[in-house]
Amino acid sequence: MKNLVRLFLQALILLTVALVASLVTMRLAIHGREVPVPKVVGMSVRQAEDAAAAQGLLVDVENRFYSSDVPEGRIVSQLPPAGTLVRRGWRLRVARSLGPQRAVIPDLIGQSGRVAEMNARRRGLEVGATVVAHIPGAPPDQVVAQSPPPNAVGVATPKINLLVTASAEEQSYIMPDFVGHPLAEASSAIEAAGLRLGDVTDIEAPGGHSTILRQTPAAGQRVTPGTVVTLEVAR
Repeated sequence: MKNLVRLFLQALILLTVALVASLVTMRLAIHGREVPVPKVVGMSVRQAEDAAAAQGLLVDVENRFYSSDVPEGRIVSQLPPAGTLVRRGWRLRVARSLGPQRAVIPDLIGQSGRVAEMNARRRGLEVGATVVAHIPGAPPDQVVAQSPPPNAVGVATPKINLLVTASAEEQSYIMPDFVGHPLAEASSAIEAAGLRLGDVTDIEAPGGHSTILRQTPAAGQRVTPGTVVTLEVAR
């Protein structure tokens, strides 16, 4: 009996050692593929791509911002921050500097949504979010508010957000809930409903698999065809 107990304990010890060794090996393999994110703020896009490539990483230029500190064409911000450990193949999301604000923010109030967008583009600007709303007594398809306001200075981005009255004959829908659904499924549903898919922001989150974490407009809000839908997606 003592011999059996001794053999059982020896077998248990060997099994425990093998399990610990396996876990250590797996951890080393996982962390062996991790690399620190380089600091690319202040670099040109090409320099940032080269620095990222040296670590096995990629660069996505997702935004443009005005900056009085960072010269035009240089990287003004990055995500993840420098020094963060990430897996090889990770994409660094960066914003490119436009230099100091030079474009004058035009007065788009009273114009139709289409004319307002054309006038913004003529000045090197673009229309960001467009919210369409039914406003009693207001003429249809007319800009009634904008952000930033006309002639604003010190703005962060070259985007103008608009509040536009809905056309009289325009239909409206209740915004579906896409949270928890795959990005591909949500994208197809947005297009099928006559809405527009706007910015899709990647968020590192447990589980990942390109599932929706947040959406704008929120589920349950009334929206009209052409409304821009922005999403935050787990990666």
